[in-house]
Amino acid sequence: MDYKKVAKEINDALGEDNIQAAAHCATRLRLVLKDSSKVDQKALDSNEAVKGTFEANDQFQIIIGAGDVNNVYDELIKITNVKEASTADLKAVASNGKKNNPIMAFIKVLSDIFVPIVPALVAGGLLMALNNVLTAQDLFGPQSVVELFPNVKDFASIINLLASAPFAFLPILVGFSATKRFGGNPYLGAAMAMAMVMPDLVNGYGVANAIADGSMPYWHIFGMDVAQAGYQGSVLPVLAVSWILATLEKFFHKRIPNAFDFTFTPMLAIVITGFLTFIVVGPMMRIVSDGLTNGLVWLYDTTGAVGLGVFGLFYSPIVITGLHQSFPAIETTLLAEVARTGGSFIFPVASMANVGQGGATLAIMLLTKNKKQKSLATSASISAMLGITEPAIFGVNLKLKFPFICGMIASGVACLFIGAFHVLSVAMGPASVIGFISIAPKSISYFMIGIVISICVGFVTTYVYGKRHMEVFVGDDETAGEVAVEINEDPEASVAAVQDEVLASPVSGIPISLKEVNDPVFAQEMMGKGIAVIPEKGIIYAPADGELTVVYDSKHAYGLRTMNGAEVLIHIGIDTVGLKGEGFETNRKYGELVKKGDILGTVDLEKIKQAGLDSTVMMIITNTDDYAAVEAIELSKVDGGQDLLAVSAHYEN
Repeated sequence: MDYKKVAKEINDALGEDNIQAAAHCATRLRLVLKDSSKVDQKALDSNEAVKGTFEANDQFQIIIGAGDVNNVYDELIKITNVKEASTADLKAVASNGKKNNPIMAFIKVLSDIFVPIVPALVAGGLLMALNNVLTAQDLFGPQSVVELFPNVKDFASIINLLASAPFAFLPILVGFSATKRFGGNPYLGAAMAMAMVMPDLVNGYGVANAIADGSMPYWHIFGMDVAQAGYQGSVLPVLAVSWILATLEKFFHKRIPNAFDFTFTPMLAIVITGFLTFIVVGPMMRIVSDGLTNGLVWLYDTTGAVGLGVFGLFYSPIVITGLHQSFPAIETTLLAEVARTGGSFIFPVASMANVGQGGATLAIMLLTKNKKQKSLATSASISAMLGITEPAIFGVNLKLKFPFICGMIASGVACLFIGAFHVLSVAMGPASVIGFISIAPKSISYFMIGIVISICVGFVTTYVYGKRHMEVFVGDDETAGEVAVEINEDPEASVAAVQDEVLASPVSGIPISLKEVNDPVFAQEMMGKGIAVIPEKGIIYAPADGELTVVYDSKHAYGLRTMNGAEVLIHIGIDTVGLKGEGFETNRKYGELVKKGDILGTVDLEKIKQAGLDSTVMMIITNTDDYAAVEAIELSKVDGGQDLLAVSAHYEN
């Protein structure tokens, strides 16, 4: 790579004297711009050295890649004369003069709490959908499946048991996740939540009836009558309780001597939180929760199809702001009380919005002659149809603007239709074309018609507008924006000499899909395919025999070129470059040869946690395009140095 040339091209695309501050991490340039509207996005997209761009936390980030980004950064600093900055300095510059938005901060907290438990809710939701298929009347005929085939009744009963568990014991899931988010011991949070759903209490779903008919039992404490009410299916009460528990725990940790801390802090935190829960916090938050749920149901019942159409129209913009991260808290309440609410209207709206954006992206795939854009639109449209819209929205539609608006219109029209027929979901599931499995059986046909409407309207409006305004995204020259690539006569010469190989895990812990990582660069595989591991120990191992091509001073990332040709990036944590090496240790140097299983360094996982950062370790194959496949070995848990990722080379038949 000609680093000076790339830096000049990037600076030209950003606009003259437009960089306010600059830093870099292991993979990308992180910039604070004076005016982001000056950026020539087409020039950046067509630059072969630029693997992607995005904006986050008021920073414009340009993905270059490990081993190259630092050199491009050095040349950019020379060209612009901008003072070098650390990532911490950059955050300070980006946030300078800006007030923290308490609403967005609250939404971020909700997102942090609910994202980890969504898999359990989705599993329960899909099983609930299966149970609905087995037990619903008028789905396949006047009788349900269990009535037609009595021998599957017990099978359906077990399915219903498994489906109901995550919602009946939802406070335990929320208590664990919320207490962890608030800085407390998550197991104490789970224990407190267990107390809130004890069988000795009146079941949360029957509290209103027990109070109405006078059968509610009471504790008599300090002259007060305290209802023995449970909180099955509750969300807001357990959120408040988790915050109180975590706050008390931290308070006692600071004030109780170490010799007694381990014994008395948990006990005091639980007993005080417990009394506050049943006497004050629980009853108050139950009222707030019921009021919120009743208000949403009233709003839906009052505004009907029109209100749902407006909600659908603006759902995708809501996704951009991140406000949709608060919806799981509302939706789980609606579903937990499905007998009263009828179900959730949020899931059907999300489904219409997602496929509407997918339909618009599909039209771009057919319209554009830009190979890079066509490839992205193809994969992004399929992803959106299956419920993952970030590649479609941020990679295609927002850049071109009109497809995003067409997708919004499509969603609004489809939601107007499903609102007219009162389409509700009775379980959580994938907000996509296959979302019908979570819809009330009587409304499945209307849901699918809505899906077709949203896809068709999004596709047709985008295609028609695009046909009339081709220059919007391809300009006068049909090949505008494409990257010129020289093709050698010998195709083998343009592909690295790579071989099949199995790479070991760089750390001990729990493997997860790269798409679950809380960073768009890794989650969207902009740097390449790979695997992530939630670490349980802080020892970093070499995944294969090879040469170290990157060893940062911050010690948070390593680059390795294996003997068989794989170019591997090991990235320890997210945004950990800001720690400036604190908590990291290594004796390895650039150019050093290592063997598979050698220790590259260590990391203090507790130090990362105390800094409020994510410690997930990513292993990326940055030359993914040289391989036919990059596939993870399915393991629920992995030891450092144990085989985890297989790469298969291209072969000529």
